[in-house]
Amino acid sequence: MLPLALPGLVLAFGYVAGFDFAVPWLNPRENPTLLLIVSYSVRRLPYIVRSAYAGFQQTSVTLEEASANLGASPFRTLRKITLPLVMANLVAGTLLTFAFAMLEVSDSLILAMREQYAPITKMIYLLLGRIEPNAPSVACALGVVGMGLLALSLWIARRLLGRRLGQLFRA
Repeated sequence: MLPLALPGLVLAFGYVAGFDFAVPWLNPRENPTLLLIVSYSVRRLPYIVRSAYAGFQQTSVTLEEASANLGASPFRTLRKITLPLVMANLVAGTLLTFAFAMLEVSDSLILAMREQYAPITKMIYLLLGRIEPNAPSVACALGVVGMGLLALSLWIARRLLGRRLGQLFRA
């Protein structure tokens, strides 16, 4: 849970200081794409962990014990019993993580040093700082695109998990 306690700007400055010259393929001055992915993943990992933990707490241990009593290996029990029961929680945590990471501002502002590699949030920031006549309109359009991508990801999740997610709460 520590990445949630630290501000994103502090972590981003730490990534820049740590990977600036030490590792050439993670240098944010050249191409920050891989470092942005690592940063988003580390920063939002607690959401997936908490979601998985909640799913494991809701799963009955007796089903796993019954599988072991019938001779299934631990890997088969995990694959056939535990993962299908926890899958909705994992997908929900992954979508929550994706939604937060897609519109992340603090890491993007520091790590995306070149405009050609800037994510959508950094482009909105850069466009609002320009004095060109159409720049605010393009920034607003990018904001609408971001909201559209977020709505699309939630709609896809609803389509994929609609019935399965509803079956989790039936008695």
